[in-house]
Amino acid sequence: MKWITRQNIKVDRVACPWLIRRFIDPQAQFLFVDESQLLETATRENAILFDAPRLPEVKLNHRGVRCSFEAIIEDYHLQAPGLERLALIVRSADIKGQEPIAVEGIGLRAIAQGFAAMGISDEERLIRQFPVYDALYEFARHAP
Repeated sequence: MKWITRQNIKVDRVACPWLIRRFIDPQAQFLFVDESQLLETATRENAILFDAPRLPEVKLNHRGVRCSFEAIIEDYHLQAPGLERLALIVRSADIKGQEPIAVEGIGLRAIAQGFAAMGISDEERLIRQFPVYDALYEFARHAP
C-alpha cells in the first residue's frame, strides 16, 4: 500500500507511518509532497492520504482535539496494549494546548524538532525516529 502526507514531517507524520508499518502494513510505502499537490498525487499514485488538517477530503486526519495517529487507531480498530497511552503522548507532542495530557509529549516534540533542524530528508527522519517510537511503545505497554 502507498500512503501520502505533507512533506517536512514532524510528530504525527512520523508516528503515523510507524503505526502503519508496525500494525497495518509492514511493507507500506510513504510519499511526502507539498500540501498543494496532495490530492492530485494521491489520486495518481493510488495512495491513502493522512494528516492534512487543512484538507477536509482527508479522512485520516485530526478529529477535534485528537491527532491523526488516533484516527488511524480508530479506523483500523487497533487495540494493542499500550497504544492508547502512546496516542496520548503523540497528541501531547503534536497539538499545542494538549501538552498536559502526557508529560512525555514535551520530550517527543523536542526530539521531532531536533530531527527537523538537522535538515535530513523525510525518509531519513522515519528511519532515525522509528526506534524512538519503538521505545515509547514499550514504555507505554509496561508503564503502570
